[in-house]
Amino acid sequence: MTHNKAMTAEEIIDNPQRLSGELRLKILGLYHKANAGHIGCSLSCIDLMIAVLFLNKKEEDTFILSKGHAAAALYACLNVLGEISDQELDTFYKDGTTLPAHPAPRKYKGIPFATGSLGHGLPIATGIAHAAKVSGDGSYSYALLSDGETNEGTTWEAAHYAIQNELDNLIMIIDKNGLQGFGTTTQVLGETASPEKWKAIGFETVVVDGHDIPQLNETIQDLKGRKNGIPKVIIADTIKGKGVSYMENKLEWHYLPMKQEQFDLATQEVKERYLNELTNA
Repeated sequence: MTHNKAMTAEEIIDNPQRLSGELRLKILGLYHKANAGHIGCSLSCIDLMIAVLFLNKKEEDTFILSKGHAAAALYACLNVLGEISDQELDTFYKDGTTLPAHPAPRKYKGIPFATGSLGHGLPIATGIAHAAKVSGDGSYSYALLSDGETNEGTTWEAAHYAIQNELDNLIMIIDKNGLQGFGTTTQVLGETASPEKWKAIGFETVVVDGHDIPQLNETIQDLKGRKNGIPKVIIADTIKGKGVSYMENKLEWHYLPMKQEQFDLATQEVKERYLNELTNA
């Protein structure tokens, strides 16, 4: 069995639910087979990845999944895009795999750096954006962060560097689902992913519905057209565990694996909500 054929951009825009649902099913299957956690954070950011990887990223561009604990979402996307085969995907989380719990580098072009230790992705993406500016190759650097990751000092240091060096080819996307490792973002260090803070330091800042793929696509297209010397941030309002009702906005699904009956219910809901498939599971 080989990977699925990727939908065209036009097909995705016309029916965004289809790819979103198919990728959610892949993610659920990966985590269930591995008996692993980090399900909720993968479901919250998969629509953001669709907007970047399927609709906007060019061959010369770079995408950094800074919130590396959502690795299964990235692996599922690269599988559909043809970079990771079904046979390789089936090794997720197993001994000797090239697809561990957090992305590992030097195997797939779509995974240029190891991530997962939060606060590293934006500095890397910023350096790549600066190199592209110096070389004049016209490429873009995308970084997908969690909102909890905006607590990190390295994130803010990189942000100031991007502003100082006028990196308008840097597009940061914050998966703002309001939950991090041990509580809500408001409880831990406050709203460090608020648009007011990012506007205040000098980023061009847009707030969007992080599950509206056409809106995300339009926003990215618009920001790419603004060659004004200002780095960009998209603050995407999302729902942790999006698509599975018992996981939505629940902190515990940052960690828990699924039991068989939970997996069955999750896949049933995704099929009904995204793919219009009625099931009797």
